[in-house]
Amino acid sequence: MQKLRPFFLVKLPIIFLLMFQSLSSQADTGRLFNADSLFQSKNYQEALVIYESILHEEQAYSPAMLLKMAFISEGMGDYPKTILYLSKYYEHNPSPQIPNKIKELTNQNSLVGYSMSDRDQFFSVLVDNGQLITSILGLLLILSLITLVLKGFKTAYAVSCLFLVGLVALSNNFLQKPDTGIITGSPSLVMDHPSAGGNLIKQVGSGHRVIIKSSVDIWYEVEWGAQIAYIRKDQVTKI
Repeated sequence: MQKLRPFFLVKLPIIFLLMFQSLSSQADTGRLFNADSLFQSKNYQEALVIYESILHEEQAYSPAMLLKMAFISEGMGDYPKTILYLSKYYEHNPSPQIPNKIKELTNQNSLVGYSMSDRDQFFSVLVDNGQLITSILGLLLILSLITLVLKGFKTAYAVSCLFLVGLVALSNNFLQKPDTGIITGSPSLVMDHPSAGGNLIKQVGSGHRVIIKSSVDIWYEVEWGAQIAYIRKDQVTKI
């Protein structure tokens, strides 16, 4: 029997995963198509109900869907929701136009939390595709183990398997986005301790984006610039 070529062994898991992803992504196609049709016919409120259902109940969305939701919410004068959808869009598409729009909506000259370095953007791409990357590595590991058994446990194949085990562990544990939130309360107090008796760092309006480190009673511990700060939970909406 002709041996499988290495090129095929590498491509096989990718082809399989793409096929699986294509099939599984069809689950909400009908509802999304219905909502898009309502949006095109300018039945915006009806479209928003379906979009929000897909977002909150199915935990599914696309960048285009988020922009449509932001457009509808802004037209309805619901700026907190507009800011939330734009911020969620920014998580996957860090365009400078997004913070500029949020500044316009909140009447603020500057916002914290929207500067992303090339390294941050690259990591964001990896995280967005984390499940796919981990799955591909897992399938490659399975194929390597099969090869290891068939080839008689040679050292080179064993090293390859161990290397893939390490990559799978790294991918599974570290390709995760930190919790982020958008400040929706206005004004909100940014404190240096999780207490009303702490020192005030700054009083801010809505629209600022923060990385949530942990939860402390009624407070979120967040990154505020280069320092750790605390904001009341009722002033922050998780993205």
